[in-house]
Amino acid sequence: MTKTTAVPSNVPNPVEQRVADLLARMTLTEKVGQMRQVNASEGHPPDYLAALIRAGSVGAVINQADVHVINELQRLAVEESRLGIPLLVGRDVIHGFRTIFPIPLGQAATWNPELVREGARVAALEAAAAGINWTFAPMIDIARDPRWGRIAESFGEDVFLTAALAVAMVEGLQGDDLSSPGSIAACAKHFAGYGAVESGCDYATTNIPENQLRNVYLPPFKAAVEVGVATLMTSFSDIDGVPGTANAFLLRQILRNEWGFPGVVVSDWDSVHQLQIHGLTENDGESAFEAVTAGVDMEMAGDVYANHLAALVESGRIAIGMIDAAVANVLRTKFQLGLFEHPYVEPAAHPSPGSEHALLAAKRMAAQSVVMLKNDSRTLPLSIQQLSSVAIIGPLADAPYEQLGTWIFDGDVALSVTPLEAIRTLLGDAVEVRHLRAMENSRSRETEAFNEAVEAAHACDVAILFLGEESILSGEAHSRADIHLPGDQAKLVQRIRETGTPVVAVIMAGRPLTLANIVDDVDALLFAWHPGTMAGPAIADLLFGRESPSGKLPVSFPRMVGQVPIYYSHKNSGKPPSPDNIVHIDDIDTFAEQTSVGMTSFHLDAGYTPLFAFGHGLSYAEFEYDHIRTGAHTVSIGDAVTISAELTNKSDIAADEVAQLYVRDLAGSVTRPIRQLAGFQRLRLEPGQTVTVAFRLHTDDLAFYGRDQNLAAEPGEFHAWIGGSSETELRTEFRIVASG
Repeated sequence: MTKTTAVPSNVPNPVEQRVADLLARMTLTEKVGQMRQVNASEGHPPDYLAALIRAGSVGAVINQADVHVINELQRLAVEESRLGIPLLVGRDVIHGFRTIFPIPLGQAATWNPELVREGARVAALEAAAAGINWTFAPMIDIARDPRWGRIAESFGEDVFLTAALAVAMVEGLQGDDLSSPGSIAACAKHFAGYGAVESGCDYATTNIPENQLRNVYLPPFKAAVEVGVATLMTSFSDIDGVPGTANAFLLRQILRNEWGFPGVVVSDWDSVHQLQIHGLTENDGESAFEAVTAGVDMEMAGDVYANHLAALVESGRIAIGMIDAAVANVLRTKFQLGLFEHPYVEPAAHPSPGSEHALLAAKRMAAQSVVMLKNDSRTLPLSIQQLSSVAIIGPLADAPYEQLGTWIFDGDVALSVTPLEAIRTLLGDAVEVRHLRAMENSRSRETEAFNEAVEAAHACDVAILFLGEESILSGEAHSRADIHLPGDQAKLVQRIRETGTPVVAVIMAGRPLTLANIVDDVDALLFAWHPGTMAGPAIADLLFGRESPSGKLPVSFPRMVGQVPIYYSHKNSGKPPSPDNIVHIDDIDTFAEQTSVGMTSFHLDAGYTPLFAFGHGLSYAEFEYDHIRTGAHTVSIGDAVTISAELTNKSDIAADEVAQLYVRDLAGSVTRPIRQLAGFQRLRLEPGQTVTVAFRLHTDDLAFYGRDQNLAAEPGEFHAWIGGSSETELRTEFRIVASG
């Protein structure tokens, strides 16, 4: 991964020299133009946009994916504007371009950075072939509220996992060299804290103390910056009363001064204008002032900068040096992308969408993203030899568009292979397949077709239900207050359960759902998120044992929505709950005196645990962890300790397991989480194989921001666990001591 690093003052930097030379020749109008991104979604360059480009009044466009139109836009910029500055061409390439991979939350369920990197590389190649050179991914907001529609775009609730996958996606999108064909600029978003919106409602306010901000919400962004992410995007939401697009604390103090970020900061869509709607400013002129002084280099899809920046400079309120610094960031990125040398794209030079490699990568990721939540009596895998008939029931069994999920503007639905199609192909003539939608869509309340579905299930050896959410129910501005299965899907499950036929449920959704009302009515439960183009073959292979499920949850599943937010790395409180000190509402005496019950932190009707914990995921193999130990009982600050355990495949099948390391700092200058993910490894074990799983943990990996908001490791006692989920109890201890 190419990083942007400081160059010694005595060594010429060609890019910086070119930036300075070009900047010196620009008028104020042309400088402001470089700070403007314009919506170019029309099928051809309209006259007004062509005129703006010729005048040097546009630095970037968004929402154009036709290579011929993009090449014409670049021609106007390069050949008909005074300085010939090429355009940044932005597009939301979130989890694939033509070939669609699982939604990012599903990608996180793979716990496989290499696979995420490969998926991003495929997406970059396909997008670059269309002339796109900038994407607004990865979204690395920590997301702990499944009501939030954009949790689908996230990597889940955990800081460590999100940071690891953020790095992988940035590296996949940008490649080894931004100027290489097929590389596009990544954009880490949303800076910062957007995932903490109140009530899980998009665009809502966030209230995050600085210590939590630094310890939880900022580390993934810092990791992205450290591997050279080209751009960052501001958050729509306000944090501590200041919207992200006007937040100098975030953009100047932390991002520029503390982290040394040299790239472009772009606003989210029209969010400069929205500063007035937030109530921060009185008019667009003040909004422009707040955004540019906070450190926003480019305005996305708005005209506030275009209408007001020049006047602010001419009046003396904004120094020209501030404008020059912002424009330099934009120009630097264009030079690094090689746009001045290669502004045009020849599509034939890149792999075609839907290539064999792309589809294979999409299938592999889809298979590893599926999490088996339940498998009673080893219902799965299904045996073709022992089946004569299968009932495929539900609105998502044969829905090629819905399986792609949110944010797939350019996805090719014709490439989708549905579960029904794949199962029929796999079974051939050996097993009868009876298919009924039963519901028109996932939201349907019509139950007339349930009787026919019941008859089919009763007549077959097994019923496989494909349920969940349509793609429209998650994503931006698609938050839900009730996160049960929508419509009458739960009733369908109960009706099928009454037949006595074994029931396998495959859930495809954009968020964790509250499944307590159906989990006891199914024999096996696979959570497949929205798995993308190759959902069908991946799911078919898992159902029939060609692959063993290996996905692990990147986010906790609540029992009921009232538990939200519920996440594994919470603080202990002064009165932590345990199985011995909680009481369920149904167990309280008929007549109860007014007194506290349990005296700990829990819900009377839900307890204190999730339905399925972070890191949980079953396999067809049986894995056993044992003999955890540390390389040393004490480690000095500045040194490292090795924590290891034995992992054995006790079964007769080969399978992947994701081994997870968790740690706890028992006493710190600020309270610390009861567990934190500190490492993970995806391993393939043959039948009967035992391996040693070892993690090297440096004291820097255990550093946190204390009361003074400085990052440091502190001496003290630590617990460490290794296992297959955050609920593992295989524990050891070690102590950090002051060096010397």
